[in-house]
Amino acid sequence: MSDALIDVIDVGKSYGSVIALRDVSTVVNAGEVTCVLGDNGAGKSTLIKILSGVHQHDTGSFRVEGDEVRFASPREALDRGIATVYQDLAVVPLMSVWRNFFLGSEPTIGRGPFQMLDRARGRATARQALAEMGIDLRDVEQPVGTLSGGERQCVAIARAVYFGAKVLILDEPTAALGVKQAGVVLRYVAQARDRGLGVVLITHNPHHAYPVGDRFLLLKRGRSLGCFDKADITLAELTRQMAGGAELEALEYELRAAGAEAEDAAGG
Repeated sequence: MSDALIDVIDVGKSYGSVIALRDVSTVVNAGEVTCVLGDNGAGKSTLIKILSGVHQHDTGSFRVEGDEVRFASPREALDRGIATVYQDLAVVPLMSVWRNFFLGSEPTIGRGPFQMLDRARGRATARQALAEMGIDLRDVEQPVGTLSGGERQCVAIARAVYFGAKVLILDEPTAALGVKQAGVVLRYVAQARDRGLGVVLITHNPHHAYPVGDRFLLLKRGRSLGCFDKADITLAELTRQMAGGAELEALEYELRAAGAEAEDAAGG
């Protein structure tokens, strides 16, 4: 039996004649962050959809805690402890923070037709769960829409942790945030990791991935450029690979050559 929470081996996915993902392998361990990096069209979204049960892989192997799986729905993934927080957070802006924290799983009091929402328990539970993640909100009754983008992401992370996620998949959580707010979210990513969760952080920004990441899967046009442990790759090399180092060097060479030609022509 594998010690990994998630193990994907040579996974592939096609949509008709379009190959979205080919021969991609990585691992997600408890208490570690696996970062998946790539530009738009790299295959990051397809990989998320396979891991979260939205789509099924066509080739390769997908294992959860050693068991071969092929999820038929996101509910099945959630039942195995895989929670996904998407970039367009599933929150209701006008609803309070604590109601959004539960969203469909609210605590109740009483039975049958006399069942009522247990507001006091809901508020206290949400406040405590958020505090345990280091999130200090002034008022859990305030509409979630009044929070900053970073704070909303943190509420979603705390919600997943509270409801027993073993693996937390975060889809570009810092993409629309400024430097300070991105830092806030990355701090809570580290908190989730330190609580023993396996975290999958999807991003196109190596400067956000490197401080919290333990492993880096680089995708380009649906293929893996490699999966590196932190000890085996520097931030500079990660950035170079992400930017297509060889292509940039070739472009730089072409531009220098063109500049030299222009200078010669001007001098002539």
